Amino acid sequence: MGEKGMKSSNSMGLGCCGWRWACSSGSSFSSSNSVILLGFLLVLTTFGSLFAWLTISPFARPGTGLVGCREDSEGSWSIGVFQGKTPFSLRPIEMENLENSMSSAWPVANPVFTCASVADSRYPSNFVADPFLFIEHSPTQRGYTLYMFFETKNSLTMQGDIGVALSADKGATWKYLGIALDEEWHLSYPYVFNYQGQIYLMPEGNRKGDLRLYRALEFPLRWTLEKVLIKKPLIDATMIQYEGYYWIFGSDFTRYGTEKNAELEIWYSRSPLGPWKQHKQNPVHSRDKSLGARNAGRPFIYEGSLYRSGQDCGETYGRRVRMYKVEILSTENYREVEVPLGIEESKKGRNAWNGIRYHHLDAQQLPSGDWIALMDGDRVPSGDSSRRLFIAFTGLTFVLLLITAVGFSVGCVMCMLPTSWGLGSNRRNDTICVWVQPQFSLKLRKCFIVFNRTSSSLQGQLRLNTCLGKSILCILSTIGVVAVCVVVSFLFGGNGAEEAYPFKGEYSQFTMLTMTYEARLWNLKLYVKHYSRCASVREIVVVWNKGNPPDEREFDSAVPVRIRVERLNSLNNRFKVDPLIKTRAVLELDDDIMMTCNDLERGFKVWREHPERLVGFYPRLVNGKPLQYRNERYARKMNGYNMILTGAAFMDGEIAFKRYWSEMAKEGRAMVDKFFNCEDVLMNFIYANLSSARTVEYVHPAWAIDTSKFSSAAISRDTGAHYRRRTSCLVKFTDLYGPLPAKEWEFGMRVDGWDA
Repeated sequence: MGEKGMKSSNSMGLGCCGWRWACSSGSSFSSSNSVILLGFLLVLTTFGSLFAWLTISPFARPGTGLVGCREDSEGSWSIGVFQGKTPFSLRPIEMENLENSMSSAWPVANPVFTCASVADSRYPSNFVADPFLFIEHSPTQRGYTLYMFFETKNSLTMQGDIGVALSADKGATWKYLGIALDEEWHLSYPYVFNYQGQIYLMPEGNRKGDLRLYRALEFPLRWTLEKVLIKKPLIDATMIQYEGYYWIFGSDFTRYGTEKNAELEIWYSRSPLGPWKQHKQNPVHSRDKSLGARNAGRPFIYEGSLYRSGQDCGETYGRRVRMYKVEILSTENYREVEVPLGIEESKKGRNAWNGIRYHHLDAQQLPSGDWIALMDGDRVPSGDSSRRLFIAFTGLTFVLLLITAVGFSVGCVMCMLPTSWGLGSNRRNDTICVWVQPQFSLKLRKCFIVFNRTSSSLQGQLRLNTCLGKSILCILSTIGVVAVCVVVSFLFGGNGAEEAYPFKGEYSQFTMLTMTYEARLWNLKLYVKHYSRCASVREIVVVWNKGNPPDEREFDSAVPVRIRVERLNSLNNRFKVDPLIKTRAVLELDDDIMMTCNDLERGFKVWREHPERLVGFYPRLVNGKPLQYRNERYARKMNGYNMILTGAAFMDGEIAFKRYWSEMAKEGRAMVDKFFNCEDVLMNFIYANLSSARTVEYVHPAWAIDTSKFSSAAISRDTGAHYRRRTSCLVKFTDLYGPLPAKEWEFGMRVDGWDA
């Protein structure tokens, strides 16, 4: 029985346990496959690293060192102050030129309050949003104190609490006081108001399922529950007294058939304490979520008319605030019409603190008759962090699959299957594992023959030295490089914003000033388009030295551009006193230097730490007998510097320009006109002559490009002659003003490593 069965199996089947993987060229297949895969991986890694080096800043942003200020899927909201003569002519606080010299903020700029303001006080916070003002008037009605109530998302509990801060300087600076209200459920939208001598707080707590009213026991930090106003989970509810009634505007997204952020309903009462009745037209809105149904702050009355702000949530949650004038409001009817908001959106995109979203506005009238408003803002859309992670890991999966597919494909092309696999075994001692019909064995052999012929044909066509082979490799490499760049960008590149750096918790702005002439107009247009998007740039001033000036409307700019036409072609014009410059900080930057906004923001922060210094990006070391002007390479070799080129440097414009045009500098300015050179060298000598302390500081840019190299319009193309003129200036300026400090300030002395 056993022997008969064995013979039958040998004649009808094929033993698989004795099979071996056999490919032509033996080990050459393995080595070729490995070389191709290693080369492919090397290309992806190289280009991915190059992309990361060019696009991701190598410098870490300074943090609070505390838990908090961590971007999550809800964004990174912060709060700004706006002021104006009317609620429809509000301007950001930086345009009001409010100064705070204690923090080198000239002027103070938005945002005035961030999660760091909370976290620095030992209260972890991911973001701050939904700000409401409470104005406390002094007995004389001449002064006032501002209280700001806001939502702060606790980084540990991931729950919203109500925080409060105080300002005694018209909203320029804020002192965080603490958590005003903390419940077991999420709180937000803290509408605060005064009624019959009592201060009340009506926050959103829809997860509890009702709308609650709290009364202050000890304002602003102790509150008690007064009563439940409405037993419905109203979202972003606000109250206003108008024509004999108190009105509550709010949204109930649990109503059947309601689209989220597209519903609005109204409740009314003779008292803010209730009882409350529903409006007969409820819901008064239940349509497109981009049309401002969801509230966006406190309603207000201006010139006898009632206005309501609403959120445009069409593109993303909280995309912008829209303003509506209420034409009819009664217990039976309601009608409103949209009017212009009166606040211009930033053109800086993600670099602006509110460039992508702003969804809340609380405008109130001050005792002076002017108006003040709080607005929140974000630089990323809703769910941005989750979206970036999804794209990054999707791209990573694609790269891994691509590498696997390349390896498998190369293996299939290089492999030759032995046709003997399609034959049965006749040896008695063969081990038989799989039984195969003879007809199938013949078909399998034919398939192997076809596969080998195809493989041989492809091997001849897909060699790397053939046109087709190179083309396929280039296409696959390009696809792989793009995928790797996507992964690197979305995984390590952050949200894409080049943000401003705060100093002592505050932000400011600076004016950029550059000098050029008509032959370099193309440089200037590129310069303006790029730098106008930087977060802290307020204005760009162009000193036009020669030729017909361009029209300011020719520039693609996110900030105002001012062309200052000069009568004489002189390098001294760079430092001319300009009363139209509103910021104390001025960045002198040549129009042929291109660097990242992040580099500028770091330099600005360093200058704010030491506004008495020249803070720049190009160091020089002047020494030797006789003195000789040499480049940055020499300074790094000697590990020290004592001069900063003002063609890329921050300075206090008010002080620096007056010094440069003083009587003391008259002979130096004559030397500048004689050589048409050395204006930055002269500024260094003037600073050193008037101070015994350190006068210069270096900030290392991640990268910088000299665009003049791409044209024939370079100012100093002959480097040798340029250096000889500067050496002559050094000798003359030393005689006039004394030597530069001999002490060398070493590189890499800052804790943050920005001068390394």
